[in-house]
Amino acid sequence: MEENKEQILIRRLLTKEEAAWKELFGNYSGNLAGVCSRYLSGKDDVHDVLQNSFIKMFRSIATFEYRGSGSLKAWMIRITVNEALKHIKQHSGITTNDNLEEFPDIPNDEEPDFEEIPQAAIMKMIRSLPDGYRTVFNLFVFEKKSHKEIAGLLGIAENSSASQFHRAKGLLIQKIKEFEMSKKAQYE
Repeated sequence: MEENKEQILIRRLLTKEEAAWKELFGNYSGNLAGVCSRYLSGKDDVHDVLQNSFIKMFRSIATFEYRGSGSLKAWMIRITVNEALKHIKQHSGITTNDNLEEFPDIPNDEEPDFEEIPQAAIMKMIRSLPDGYRTVFNLFVFEKKSHKEIAGLLGIAENSSASQFHRAKGLLIQKIKEFEMSKKAQYE
Protein backbone atom coordinates (compact mmCIF):
# COMPACT_ATOMS: atom_id res chain seq x y z
CA MET A 1 0.00 0.00 0.00
CA GLU A 2 1.32 3.42 -0.98
CA GLU A 3 2.14 5.88 1.79
CA ASN A 4 0.20 9.13 1.90
CA LYS A 5 1.73 12.57 2.54
CA GLU A 6 0.98 12.35 6.26
CA GLN A 7 2.72 8.98 6.62
CA ILE A 8 5.77 10.22 4.70
CA LEU A 9 5.94 13.30 6.94
CA ILE A 10 5.71 11.10 10.06
CA ARG A 11 8.56 8.90 8.82
CA ARG A 12 10.67 12.04 8.25
CA LEU A 13 9.73 13.36 11.72
CA LEU A 14 10.84 10.09 13.30
CA THR A 15 14.34 10.63 11.89
CA LYS A 16 14.28 14.09 13.56
CA GLU A 17 14.74 15.68 10.13
CA GLU A 18 14.81 19.44 10.69
CA ALA A 19 13.00 20.28 7.43
CA ALA A 20 10.17 17.90 8.38
CA TRP A 21 9.71 19.64 11.72
CA LYS A 22 9.68 23.05 10.00
CA GLU A 23 7.04 21.71 7.59
CA LEU A 24 4.98 20.35 10.49
CA PHE A 25 5.19 23.69 12.29
CA GLY A 26 4.29 25.59 9.12
CA ASN A 27 1.32 23.34 8.40
CA TYR A 28 -0.15 23.14 11.89
CA SER A 29 1.02 26.04 14.07
CA GLY A 30 -1.89 28.32 13.06
CA ASN A 31 -4.46 25.65 13.81
CA LEU A 32 -2.82 24.74 17.12
CA ALA A 33 -2.51 28.41 18.10
CA GLY A 34 -6.29 28.55 17.63
CA VAL A 35 -6.67 25.57 19.97
CA CYS A 36 -4.45 27.31 22.55
CA SER A 37 -6.34 30.58 22.31
CA ARG A 38 -9.61 28.81 23.12
CA TYR A 39 -8.08 27.98 26.53
CA LEU A 40 -5.77 30.94 27.16
CA SER A 41 -6.50 34.62 26.75
CA GLY A 42 -2.96 36.02 26.81
CA LYS A 43 -0.89 36.06 23.59
CA ASP A 44 2.30 35.27 25.53
CA ASP A 45 0.60 32.30 27.19
CA VAL A 46 -0.57 31.00 23.80
CA HIS A 47 2.96 31.37 22.43
CA ASP A 48 4.51 29.57 25.45
CA VAL A 49 2.03 26.69 25.33
CA LEU A 50 2.45 26.32 21.56
CA GLN A 51 6.23 26.22 21.96
CA ASN A 52 6.00 23.68 24.82
CA SER A 53 3.60 21.58 22.74
CA PHE A 54 6.01 21.37 19.81
CA ILE A 55 8.86 20.48 22.17
CA LYS A 56 6.69 17.71 23.65
CA MET A 57 5.81 16.48 20.14
CA PHE A 58 9.49 16.43 19.18
CA ARG A 59 10.38 14.44 22.30
CA SER A 60 7.50 11.97 22.01
CA ILE A 61 7.12 11.46 18.24
CA ALA A 62 8.52 7.92 18.66
CA THR A 63 5.46 7.00 20.73
CA PHE A 64 3.03 8.25 18.06
CA GLU A 65 0.85 5.55 16.48
CA TYR A 66 -0.52 6.17 13.00
CA ARG A 67 -4.24 5.31 13.01
CA GLY A 68 -5.25 6.61 9.62
CA SER A 69 -5.60 9.98 7.97
CA GLY A 70 -5.90 12.83 10.46
CA SER A 71 -4.38 10.90 13.36
CA LEU A 72 -1.26 13.07 13.40
CA LYS A 73 -3.36 16.23 13.73
CA ALA A 74 -5.52 14.62 16.45
CA TRP A 75 -2.37 13.62 18.36
CA MET A 76 -0.98 17.15 18.07
CA ILE A 77 -4.26 18.69 19.29
CA ARG A 78 -4.35 16.30 22.27
CA ILE A 79 -0.79 17.32 23.25
CA THR A 80 -1.63 21.01 22.83
CA VAL A 81 -4.79 20.75 24.95
CA ASN A 82 -2.86 18.89 27.67
CA GLU A 83 -0.12 21.54 27.63
CA ALA A 84 -2.76 24.30 27.85
CA LEU A 85 -4.36 22.56 30.84
CA LYS A 86 -0.96 22.15 32.50
CA HIS A 87 -0.31 25.88 31.96
CA ILE A 88 -3.70 26.83 33.44
CA LYS A 89 -3.10 24.64 36.51
CA GLN A 90 0.38 26.11 37.05
CA HIS A 91 -0.50 29.75 36.47
CA SER A 92 -4.09 30.59 37.18
CA GLY A 93 -5.55 27.42 38.58
CA ILE A 94 -9.14 26.34 38.25
CA THR A 95 -11.21 27.47 41.17
CA THR A 96 -14.26 25.51 42.12
CA ASN A 97 -15.75 28.31 44.14
CA ASP A 98 -16.26 30.84 41.32
CA ASN A 99 -19.18 32.97 42.41
CA LEU A 100 -21.96 30.88 40.93
CA GLU A 101 -24.72 33.24 42.07
CA GLU A 102 -23.35 35.98 39.85
CA PHE A 103 -25.12 34.84 36.69
CA PRO A 104 -28.83 34.23 36.22
CA ASP A 105 -30.08 30.86 35.04
CA ILE A 106 -31.09 31.06 31.39
CA PRO A 107 -34.16 29.07 30.41
CA ASN A 108 -33.40 26.71 27.51
CA ASP A 109 -36.15 28.13 25.34
CA GLU A 110 -34.23 31.40 25.16
CA GLU A 111 -31.17 29.93 23.48
CA PRO A 112 -29.94 32.23 20.70
CA ASP A 113 -29.23 31.33 17.08
CA PHE A 114 -25.50 30.59 16.87
CA GLU A 115 -25.67 30.47 13.05
CA GLU A 116 -26.20 34.23 12.86
CA ILE A 117 -22.95 35.11 14.62
CA PRO A 118 -19.51 35.05 12.97
CA GLN A 119 -17.26 32.31 14.33
CA ALA A 120 -14.54 34.84 15.20
CA ALA A 121 -17.03 36.70 17.43
CA ILE A 122 -18.05 33.47 19.20
CA MET A 123 -14.39 32.52 19.76
CA LYS A 124 -13.76 35.98 21.23
CA MET A 125 -16.73 35.47 23.58
CA ILE A 126 -15.39 32.06 24.65
CA ARG A 127 -11.96 33.58 25.31
CA SER A 128 -13.55 36.24 27.52
CA LEU A 129 -15.05 33.67 29.90
CA PRO A 130 -13.43 33.30 33.35
CA ASP A 131 -10.62 30.69 33.30
CA GLY A 132 -12.52 27.86 34.99
CA TYR A 133 -15.65 28.30 32.89
CA ARG A 134 -13.66 28.61 29.67
CA THR A 135 -11.60 25.51 30.38
CA VAL A 136 -14.58 23.32 31.27
CA PHE A 137 -16.58 24.67 28.31
CA ASN A 138 -13.75 23.91 25.86
CA LEU A 139 -13.13 20.41 27.21
CA PHE A 140 -16.84 19.55 27.11
CA VAL A 141 -17.72 21.13 23.74
CA PHE A 142 -14.56 20.87 21.65
CA GLU A 143 -12.73 17.88 23.16
CA LYS A 144 -15.99 15.94 23.82
CA LYS A 145 -14.95 15.05 27.39
CA SER A 146 -17.52 13.96 29.98
CA HIS A 147 -17.85 15.90 33.24
CA LYS A 148 -16.30 12.90 34.99
CA GLU A 149 -13.25 13.07 32.67
CA ILE A 150 -13.03 16.86 33.06
CA ALA A 151 -13.16 16.53 36.85
CA GLY A 152 -10.25 14.05 36.68
CA LEU A 153 -8.20 16.27 34.38
CA LEU A 154 -8.68 19.42 36.44
CA GLY A 155 -8.79 17.93 39.91
CA ILE A 156 -12.27 19.28 40.64
CA ALA A 157 -15.56 17.64 41.64
CA GLU A 158 -17.72 16.24 38.84
CA ASN A 159 -20.69 18.43 39.84
CA SER A 160 -18.38 21.44 39.82
CA SER A 161 -17.51 20.68 36.19
CA ALA A 162 -21.20 20.44 35.32
CA SER A 163 -22.09 23.68 37.10
CA GLN A 164 -19.13 25.55 35.57
CA PHE A 165 -20.24 24.36 32.12
CA HIS A 166 -23.81 25.46 32.86
CA ARG A 167 -22.60 28.90 33.99
CA ALA A 168 -20.26 29.22 30.99
CA LYS A 169 -23.16 28.46 28.69
CA GLY A 170 -25.34 30.99 30.50
CA LEU A 171 -22.64 33.65 30.21
CA LEU A 172 -22.17 32.91 26.51
CA ILE A 173 -25.91 33.18 25.89
CA GLN A 174 -25.85 36.55 27.67
CA LYS A 175 -22.91 37.71 25.52
CA ILE A 176 -24.60 36.46 22.33
CA LYS A 177 -27.81 38.32 23.20
CA GLU A 178 -25.79 41.51 23.80
CA PHE A 179 -24.08 40.95 20.44
CA GLU A 180 -27.44 40.45 18.70
CA MET A 181 -28.87 43.59 20.36
CA SER A 182 -25.88 45.67 19.27
CA LYS A 183 -26.29 44.34 15.70
CA LYS A 184 -30.00 45.24 15.69
CA ALA A 185 -29.20 48.69 17.05
CA GLN A 186 -26.90 49.31 14.06
CA TYR A 187 -29.81 48.93 11.67
CA GLU A 188 -32.38 50.98 13.60
